[in-house]
Amino acid sequence: MSTSDPSDGAADDIAHKNARQEVVAVDPDDNEQGLVNRLEAHTGEGIRHRAFTSLVFDEDENILLAQRAAEKRLWGTWWDGTVASHPVEGQSQEAATRERLEEELGITPEQYDSVQLTDRFEYKRYFENAGVEHEVCAVLKITLTDTTLDPDPEEVDGLMWVPYEHLHDNPEYYRQLRLCPWFEIAMRRDFD
Repeated sequence: MSTSDPSDGAADDIAHKNARQEVVAVDPDDNEQGLVNRLEAHTGEGIRHRAFTSLVFDEDENILLAQRAAEKRLWGTWWDGTVASHPVEGQSQEAATRERLEEELGITPEQYDSVQLTDRFEYKRYFENAGVEHEVCAVLKITLTDTTLDPDPEEVDGLMWVPYEHLHDNPEYYRQLRLCPWFEIAMRRDFD
């Protein structure tokens, strides 16, 4: 696949920072198929691409939920568990996770022992008429030994520690949070 010229899109799409980025297109088995424009990958019918979600825990089995900034193009103000993004070409899921944890939440490698890849799944979900996620999503887990956080307000509007098992077993108590679909899938698969 080739990368599209962002100048071919509508004026509001050109202004969006995603129009200037690329993601790694993949087949259902997460084999690379080339690079595609990030905005194109998330509009229309979408283009399957590589993504990850990282689940951050404390030492008491609480998960850190992060509310996506309202300005996010897709799923703004929804709650994620904890950081989700896309690795760039040639970057491992673990390296991408470490990078995004530091950029979004100020979490440094000194605050945890390891990043563990625990699952991978494909999903496709539409968000209102704003776009689509069609991703092969890796799930990575991190347990913090130091829970000091310094969130970037351009990425995160809120943070909340929640007992992970209670969240899974009692979704009705958390409905008002509007959980991101990739996180709900990852959590459901984690307990299967």
